[in-house]
Amino acid sequence: MTSDGWRNMKKSFRALKWYEGLMAAVMALIAVWAMVQAFAAPSEGGNPPWLTAVNFVSAIAGIFCVFFCAKASVSNFAFGLINTIAYIVYLWYWHIWGTMCLELFLYLPMGVIGWINWARHRDEKRRELTKARRMNLWQNALTALVILASTLVYHKILVSAGGEVAWLDAATVAIGIVATALQTFRFREQYIWWLVTDVVAVAMYIQHFDPVYLTKKSIYLIVAVLGLINWVRLSRQNGENK
Repeated sequence: MTSDGWRNMKKSFRALKWYEGLMAAVMALIAVWAMVQAFAAPSEGGNPPWLTAVNFVSAIAGIFCVFFCAKASVSNFAFGLINTIAYIVYLWYWHIWGTMCLELFLYLPMGVIGWINWARHRDEKRRELTKARRMNLWQNALTALVILASTLVYHKILVSAGGEVAWLDAATVAIGIVATALQTFRFREQYIWWLVTDVVAVAMYIQHFDPVYLTKKSIYLIVAVLGLINWVRLSRQNGENK
């Protein structure tokens, strides 16, 4: 990362609100608690100790990624890539294949592409931020149709492969693909779909209980609401479609 990149990241950290710091602290405490519990008394049916350490890295990196993304900060991608790699390890261990493929073959390469694209369209006044855009009506309608069709197709693939929680997993994949593409190209509508996929993710981790990821996805849901509000404001300031 360049010296400008480090300066912009420092600006992004200074822009965090007190409640974001509180959410980060809660996430860190729960992740540490889970890690201590796993090392002190390993559970046969739970996460192994080494995986709780991976979860801790994923939890902290993921939280700051969504905080910075909600603010349109380019620095979110540095944390996003760390979170993606750690999450892939977690999903691989628990055989959650649909979401793992989404992380490995979409989020990882798109994180690099998105980082480059956001950096090329920085805000003139606040260089740590990118310019937010919005979609028109027909683009939103097409997006919804693509998600619906993709969910149906991927559900069949997961069922044939013996996947668990097939409908939730299929919906997560379909919505995640579209939301990631919208994020990469700086569209504010990404947050409408992040809200949906975060609700799905919370439901998944209630069913397959994991305190670290349940807390993490719940915070994602809250930040998605804040992100949508902020990106609507930023897109209006940027002339909507630049």
